[in-house]
Amino acid sequence: MDVELQNLPQDLVACHALIGGLMSELDLRDRKLRQLQHQLEQLLRWRYGRKREHVDENQLFFEALRIVSGQAPAPEPPASDPPKAEATAAKKPRRGHGRQRLPAHLPRQRKEYDLPAEQRTCPHCRKGLKHIGEETSERLEYVPASMLVLEEVRHKYACPCGCTVVTAEKPMAPIEKGLPGPGLMAHVSVSKYADHLPLYRMEGILARHGVELSRSTLCGWARGGAELVTPLYDLMRQRTLASRNLQTDDTPVAVLDPELTRTRQGRIWTYVGDAEHPYIVYDYTPNRRQEGPVEFLKSFRGRLQADAYSGYDVLYKEPDQRIIEVACWAHTRRKFFEAQTSDPMRAMILLAYIRLLYDVEAQARDKKLDAEKRYALRQAQSLPLLQNIRAYLEREQRGVLPKSPIAEAIGYALSNWQALLRYCDDGALDIDNNGAERSLRGIAIGRKNWMFYGSDNGGRTAAVLGSFMATCKRLTIDPFVYMRDIFERISAHSAHRLSELLPDQWKAAHVLAPS
Repeated sequence: MDVELQNLPQDLVACHALIGGLMSELDLRDRKLRQLQHQLEQLLRWRYGRKREHVDENQLFFEALRIVSGQAPAPEPPASDPPKAEATAAKKPRRGHGRQRLPAHLPRQRKEYDLPAEQRTCPHCRKGLKHIGEETSERLEYVPASMLVLEEVRHKYACPCGCTVVTAEKPMAPIEKGLPGPGLMAHVSVSKYADHLPLYRMEGILARHGVELSRSTLCGWARGGAELVTPLYDLMRQRTLASRNLQTDDTPVAVLDPELTRTRQGRIWTYVGDAEHPYIVYDYTPNRRQEGPVEFLKSFRGRLQADAYSGYDVLYKEPDQRIIEVACWAHTRRKFFEAQTSDPMRAMILLAYIRLLYDVEAQARDKKLDAEKRYALRQAQSLPLLQNIRAYLEREQRGVLPKSPIAEAIGYALSNWQALLRYCDDGALDIDNNGAERSLRGIAIGRKNWMFYGSDNGGRTAAVLGSFMATCKRLTIDPFVYMRDIFERISAHSAHRLSELLPDQWKAAHVLAPS
């Protein structure tokens, strides 16, 4: 509002109207300033600060804990930072320091050091020394990997009469008429999608072994390996969608586009199966439109635990889908964590409430409760806390500025309330979808190394091979051993017995097989 000091109104009513307009404009600017300050603080934290949502265990936090536990009245915010309170939870015993024993499965090479003949005589009495034992110590050594050339010789036989010529068969190659053996293909796949090495680094590593291979050749091998295991990937995807409870999340990836002068943003989606279907399946889409997850989940029936991405809403509203929404308390907690800068007292009280919910989960985890007992524990302890949380949210919602960070956090929680409650309906459900977020950690680490996908086809290759790497990590399988065996066998393996090559069944067969 532009006001000229020389032309101020003389009428009292006009002055009141002018003052009211100025106060409204000042309030609007003040809210905009607080909003920008909040955004700046979040950007600075994400750019320079710690990513972990760690709450300082100061007096305010423990006062909030006592409030939500019903042990004390609400205190006034302290004028200065109080000293840290002692932690109430007992600390877990730390693991001892010192050198760990070297793994027993590693091969041993014995090196003996003996006294020379001239030192086997006693320097005092000049009698010969007798051997009374030995001292053994271990040292870890590294033997560099090596390349070798497999000469595949096929013997030929002919009839003396010239009737026929027969040549011995050889196993099918992973890539028909291709150069790499299954071990080399497994090495390239694991190096790129499990160890996150970009192809130009692999090119240099192989050059040190005396083998010149271009990165375009390595890229072609990765694509050929993904095509080879696509039927197994499709079966793993089908089994994952048979889960009763499914977790999902997504993360952006940069993708080269020949029509643009810069990279554009693609998307990797993760789908984490339940305990009966212990797979992690990635799916690549060139954008974040809802068509990607909707197409992937069209055959899924069960509980879907995810963030509040609006693209999932069509799945919950479609009656034929029969997908039940389960929200994530970690995403809800993040909203209140970020709101601490604008409204620390309310945010800390909600963080204390959520801390108590997670304490129940820690109790179930420490006691190693099964799903049925975890369900009973949540009904007894978590549900009363959730009722108190909702009452507090509804009461405080009336007293906060509509567009403030704390108002957005409260609105987020209340708008997703029924979905936030559903984890208490099934002991097999988690309180959050952190399992899905953890499964994307490899993608986040990888994009700092290989930087971008070369095309949409490269993204699909990464999704296929990355799914096997993530599943092997979940099942504690050596991905190189698994992929080498799969590349060696899958070409000649019967399609009716393809499930034998799934990571969990492969692991069970190798554990039970005699050594």
